Amino acid sequence: MRELLIQSFRAAVDAADARTVLAAHLPRPPSRGRTLVVGAGKAAGSMAQAVERHWPKDASLQGLALTRYGHALPAGRIRIVEAGHPLPDAAGEAGTREMLAQIQALGHGDLLLALVSGGGSSLLSLPAEGVLTEELRVLTSALLRCGATIQEINTVRKHLSATLGGRLAAACKAPIVALIVSDVTGDDPTHIASGPCAPDPSTYRDALEVLVRYGVQAPGSIAEHLARGAQGKIDETPKPGDPVFARVENHVIATAHRSLEAAAGWFGARGIRPVILGDTVTGEASEVAKVMAALVREARGFGGALAPPLALISGGECSVTVRNASGRGGRCAEFLLALAVELDGLPRVHAIAADTDGIDGSEDNAGALIAPDSLARAAALGLVPRKCLAANDSYAFFDALDDLVVTGPTYTNVNDYRAIVVS
Repeated sequence: MRELLIQSFRAAVDAADARTVLAAHLPRPPSRGRTLVVGAGKAAGSMAQAVERHWPKDASLQGLALTRYGHALPAGRIRIVEAGHPLPDAAGEAGTREMLAQIQALGHGDLLLALVSGGGSSLLSLPAEGVLTEELRVLTSALLRCGATIQEINTVRKHLSATLGGRLAAACKAPIVALIVSDVTGDDPTHIASGPCAPDPSTYRDALEVLVRYGVQAPGSIAEHLARGAQGKIDETPKPGDPVFARVENHVIATAHRSLEAAAGWFGARGIRPVILGDTVTGEASEVAKVMAALVREARGFGGALAPPLALISGGECSVTVRNASGRGGRCAEFLLALAVELDGLPRVHAIAADTDGIDGSEDNAGALIAPDSLARAAALGLVPRKCLAANDSYAFFDALDDLVVTGPTYTNVNDYRAIVVS
């Protein structure tokens, strides 16, 4: 069962691999102008590699793509630069500054091919004028720990950036084709990597409201910048209907739901009926686990439409409100630990939760696995699951059980994958 779950995860990841899905979406090279490729995100390396493989050899091509440390792949004419994620750093700022200069040099007869994927928000880390990079790091860290949704976090990021929220598109005179690997629920380009080539319906006031809602104190330069924006003293991000987007095409080429469908096919071919619960399952990880446990108990107790053997498959992005800064573990491991506590050793139930980018939060694992004997094995090691959960220390729990799922970088990112098999 362990191997079955891991293989289902691999099927989901493979369905979102840019090296196999991107080629069909490539535009034609301009007849006379240049083609500049810019990329940002955890999939930027594989996307750039796919462009290199399938772009006509005799057509102009150059570019720069930013990806997370450890996620670069050999490309060629497109230079790959590694930078900080989830916290922005100097490498990302320098790379974005160089990228912006190249974009601004394009003419009307050229083409900008933008490769956008999850993680791009922190990698495109050139702050708006007056915003200090170090303060942007401090705020980003606070937002990631407060329980805010990725859409709320990106609303703030867009209004502190020189490139996010459609500003990268606004800096370009050439036509733009953006190819996007989606890591957010709903697959709206405005939320993926904070929408560098998409119109932004949010405002400075919305950004301020996010900070108030979660009790996040903005550092000095950021507080001043957002206040001036809310007062109309700084230009807003480009909005829907702005003429700049008449020359922009945004194409989402890989999504979480397509990956769930691939996993469903994997289970179905092995006699386990798949039930896709959707790719928009969000909320506090421990609360989502309670709902999933209730579905499992319904399946075990009453069957019907949920009669075993079945696999409950879902995607989306849970959040974790961090109560203990010394704890380790991402949202997938926290979800699984909470699920194990809720199921309390229920027989014939196994589960996996893993992030399709290969990184659960900021750890070295993609996720973890649970089995009916997980709590019994933990007790034999002296582990107290509820105490680990309260301490946000799910990584230590699953590490001790040797139940971490470690894949290394997958070079894609379509959010979290969860599968619960009731046999």
